[in-house]
Order: sequence, then C-alpha cells, then structure tokens
Amino acid sequence: MRLSHILAGAAAALSLAVPAMAQETVAIVGGRILTGDSVIENGTVVMRDGKIVSVGSGGAPPGARVVDAAGKTVAPGFVAVDSGLAGTEVSSVSGTNELRNSANTLSAAFDISYGLDPWSFTLPVARLGGITRAIVVPQHPGSSGGHVHEDETAGAGDGGYQTPGLFAGQAAIINLGQGSNILVKPRVAMVAPFGEAGAGIAGGARGAQFVLFKETLSEVRLYARNKSAYERAGLRDLSLSRADLEALIPVANGTMPLIVTVHRASDIQQVLRLAREEGIKLILDGAEEGWLVAGDIAAAGVPVLLNPISNLPSDFEMRAARAENAAALNAAGVLIAIKGNEGSTHRAREARYNAGNAVSHGLPYGAAIAALTVNPARIFGMAGQFGQIAPGAAGDVVVWSGDPLEPLSQPSAVFVDGVEQPLTSRPLMLRDRYRQQTPMPPAYRN
Repeated sequence: MRLSHILAGAAAALSLAVPAMAQETVAIVGGRILTGDSVIENGTVVMRDGKIVSVGSGGAPPGARVVDAAGKTVAPGFVAVDSGLAGTEVSSVSGTNELRNSANTLSAAFDISYGLDPWSFTLPVARLGGITRAIVVPQHPGSSGGHVHEDETAGAGDGGYQTPGLFAGQAAIINLGQGSNILVKPRVAMVAPFGEAGAGIAGGARGAQFVLFKETLSEVRLYARNKSAYERAGLRDLSLSRADLEALIPVANGTMPLIVTVHRASDIQQVLRLAREEGIKLILDGAEEGWLVAGDIAAAGVPVLLNPISNLPSDFEMRAARAENAAALNAAGVLIAIKGNEGSTHRAREARYNAGNAVSHGLPYGAAIAALTVNPARIFGMAGQFGQIAPGAAGDVVVWSGDPLEPLSQPSAVFVDGVEQPLTSRPLMLRDRYRQQTPMPPAYRN
C-alpha cells in the first residue's frame, strides 16, 4: 500500500497543469540563440499557439510573457534517436516493457506506438536533459536492451535468437510534453538487425540473412501485386503473415526507411549494396567502423545514428571503432544524429554529453548541435517541423544556464509545443521527500 501511494502521488504530481496547447504568447529574450543552423547573439524567440512565430534581434511583442535569457543559451529541444522512452520503465520487468514482441507471426507489423505510456517516469528525466522529442525504436526479440547492440549479440551465431523474424517492428516519433497526446507520428521506420545479430537470426551466417532478406522482399512485392489472389488462397504459400507483408510494402517500394543495426565496415558495405539492388531506403544505426567506409556511406546518401563514445573494440564487429568516427563521417558529408547511452531510455539525456565528447575529437561544434536537433528531424522526414528554432517549427525550446554540451549546464526553462514544462522528475521528488529531517517516519511524509 505504501509503495502504491508513492507511485500514485508521483504520477499525479507529474501530470498536473496539462494544457492541450499553448494559447499565450511567450517571448524568450536576451539569450544566445542556437537555431540549429546558425547563432544569434542577444536574440529573441517568440512562440504562439505551440509554434515559433519569429526569431531575431527584436524585442518582445506587446502582451507577451517574457522569459529573461540574458547570459544564457537558447537551443532547440534535443531529439533522442534510437530511443526506448515511453516504451519501458525497467527492461528486465516484462510488464513494463513494450519495446519487443516475440510472436513469430508478427514481427514487421509490430507497431510500437500502441504501447507508449505518456505518463512514463522516463520522460521527465529526459526533459531535464533538454530532450523534447524522441524516435522510439522497437527491440528485436532476444536482445536485452536497444534493438540489438554491441554486447547483446554474444552467441547469436550459435542460435542465440530463437525467432525466425528478421524485423523488430516499426518506430514512432513522440513529443515529451506533459499530457496524454505524445504521439507525433507512428510507423516512421522499420527496424532490423544486421551483422552478427542478423546472422544469428538467419541461422548463423551473414550470407544466409542477405538471401533471406532478399527473398522476403520478393514475397512482399509478389503479395502487393496479387492481393486478390492471396485472399482467394490462389497464391503460393508465403513465409510471412499478411500483417507483416502489408507492413513491409512501404519498405519494399522505398517510401519507409529501414533502420539497420550494423557495426562492421564490411557489413556496412553489404547493406549499402543491398539497398542499391533492392531500391530501399536505409538508416544506419551504430556504424562504429563507418569511418573506414565514410565515402561509400556519403555517396549512397545514407544517414547514420551513432554513439560517439562507442569507441572500444568490444567484439570482432568493432575492432576499428574510434572516437573520431563522428567527425570523420561528418567531414565526408554523411548526415549524422547522436544518440544517448544504453538503449537511450534512462540515459537518453546523456546524448548531449556524447555530443560534447565528439566535439573534443574533431566534430565541429555546430555539427554536434545539429546532430542533436535538426539532423534527426531531417533523417525521419520531419524537416522544418521540429529540431530547429525557426518560424513555423514546433515550440520546442530549452533555455540553458550555459553551453548545452557542458555537463554542468542545466535547463532553466523547457518548452514543448510552446508549453513550459516543470523542471522536476520522480527521482528528484523522491530525493526531496526522503532528505527531509522530520520526527515522522518516511512512510508518513507527504
């Protein structure tokens, strides 16, 4: 009973004051504005009805609520990519984990958007790290976090994955504002592991996965051309369920991007070749050895989601991992987005630390800010809608005490869709509750 009271109280406190839309006009004045593409000194950002209406050097319009940002930095809200936000609380507790589905008959069709929790305790924590949007990505069954990452594929080549499904499911975009309406766009990308993890799914060899993948796309195209015959049972048996076949049609025709988890340089080259041959749209996730084939990635016009501090040879897929990977890819002309740590859920807020590390290893500062803001929006087809401080974009703006890539900097104001968010979280509330010195036992404290 006591634990339930604590959880209920925290949830209630975090859900107070939930306006559907910002009706007031807000002017953030006097700050150093990082727009996502440029810098404006001593500037003003004006937001109205959830959108940014102007940015420049002018003053606040009459009647606007003024937020003083003098001596502070104003930046777009960060976008968490490859994230589990709102999809899990404790990864090892299945009842709180909506990121993976183990049914063999439903893999590609798994739509993560239906299981997202707007009142997840992970969202306020991420907001305190300046994150206002997230790309929530499903995990492949059998992985222990993320959708298959470095140390989670041990033994995959020996049958570590028991499901024959090649796909983890479909990703979604959310906002991190308070309230029940966090879903921005469902089904923005399909997710599939390649490399060692993909080999394990296919039976133990990389070559098997590529053949199986090409055969899968062939079946999807056959189904798309002959739906009426399929309904009459006049089509040969296909390996996927109808739901999975339907979900893969946008991938097969090149309208939905496929996020592929891949680390080794040779695997990157093979998935680029696969994309050329099949006419599919790729997003690389991981790509720790990407710097070795940066020219190939750039020539293909394929973006990369990466962690700049994933720079150790933790397995044979990452022998050439290095801290300069982000800088090398950016220099080659690759569009990059920087993600957080350990599945990017509880540690999604650390993406800005990772970006700072990338700057210390050669990534230009402006490119690092873009990799947290405007680049994710561009990668997922939402350019101009969020990730930048520009007229018409969502009012996702964070006022920082200093440089947002400096770990000691903290947000003094966070806006999502033009609505100012509380600077609190369940961990902070519990801290404040239990550090009180009172004569009453903890169970009786408010």
